[in-house]
Amino acid sequence: MILSKEQIEESNKEYSKNHKKKYECISDGITNLDEVIKKLIDFQIAIPSWALGTGGTRFGRFPGGGEPRSLEEKIEDIGLLHALTRSADAISLHIPWDIPSNAEKIKSLAKENGLHFDAMNSNTFQDQPEQKLSYKFGSLQHVDKAVRKQAIEHNIDVIKHGIALGSKSLTVWLSDGSSFPGQLNFRKAFQNTLESLQEIYSALPHDWKMFVEYKAFEPNFYSMTVGDWGQSLLYTSKLGNKAFTLVDLGHHLSNANIEQIVALLLMEGKLGGFHFNDSKYGDDDLTVGSIKPYQLFLIFNELVEGMDAKKMNHATDLAWMIDASHNVKDPLEDLLQSLEAIKIAYAKALLVDRKKLVEAQNNNDVVTAQEILQDAFRTDVRALVAEARLRAGATLNPIAVYRNEKVRQQLIKERGSKTMATGL
Repeated sequence: MILSKEQIEESNKEYSKNHKKKYECISDGITNLDEVIKKLIDFQIAIPSWALGTGGTRFGRFPGGGEPRSLEEKIEDIGLLHALTRSADAISLHIPWDIPSNAEKIKSLAKENGLHFDAMNSNTFQDQPEQKLSYKFGSLQHVDKAVRKQAIEHNIDVIKHGIALGSKSLTVWLSDGSSFPGQLNFRKAFQNTLESLQEIYSALPHDWKMFVEYKAFEPNFYSMTVGDWGQSLLYTSKLGNKAFTLVDLGHHLSNANIEQIVALLLMEGKLGGFHFNDSKYGDDDLTVGSIKPYQLFLIFNELVEGMDAKKMNHATDLAWMIDASHNVKDPLEDLLQSLEAIKIAYAKALLVDRKKLVEAQNNNDVVTAQEILQDAFRTDVRALVAEARLRAGATLNPIAVYRNEKVRQQLIKERGSKTMATGL
């Protein structure tokens, strides 16, 4: 489904008066207003191809109607998200779920929808129907060299698909680990994984990046072979200057100080990017900002400070992607909420008075430092985010327009009421 420029402009008439009032209220006190708006417009978040369908748990899955049945329909759905928000101009593919039959046609369709291809994602955490050897006991860490070789070749194939589509990066997430003490030798598992990653790394084009993602637990609950940011940093440091750590917000133990992790990885030049989501207990894959909005703001506070210190481009020097599972919501509405939450946290971080914060830190003025951060966090920046959308040619109220235009009903009419997104 395509939303025309005329539909978007017409929808904005209903909300423009209320928006103007709110925008004038907040913009009055921002000295670098145009710079903030420009950064908000430029900041784009990639949508993963697997996020367009209804997720599930190990107990079951309840597919929703109108889910995309092909890569082409996934691209169309993300194009719709981008038309509504002008904040989601990239798609991140998962292989083998999203292998294009014709790369040129897929590139052309993406371009028609204003999209390009972000990081490619490999899959060695489940066995495929045609697969010769099993990953039940690991992939890149496996004690059997033949299994490791199979996993390596898969990742190299993913790189080839990415080259054909114009992608510039590979994300490697491994479910490798152990469920019981004594199941594997930690050192050998690390060494096997490193050697496997080195082979994959050597296949990267010169202008590509490799992101090594970590996860504290699940599916293995005794050990994970890339179990935390320290292990990922160790791998990426040994691999070379094209390898970086990828931070998934849900891949941490409860109450981990993610903002400190982010600051240190950024300081070391090894922060590659993010998978945005939220969690209450563990890797819950919930809507971004739905549980811990202050933590999300604190992460962006460190990002803005650290990127500015290194004179980095906020929009392009790191990779930004949503990674969530929509078990009870319309996936597109959930993604719209996540895009809004990310932009809100980023906008608040841009409003932090850096000069006063540094002064308070140097004076050990704990109260003032806290007040500066909380003042920015408590500022209602929704009108700023909406103004950025408006100037970019998007909608002032994406979810309202999505519902008013009866998008889900139209998708159900086109695709059916019991469709299941490919790959899920």
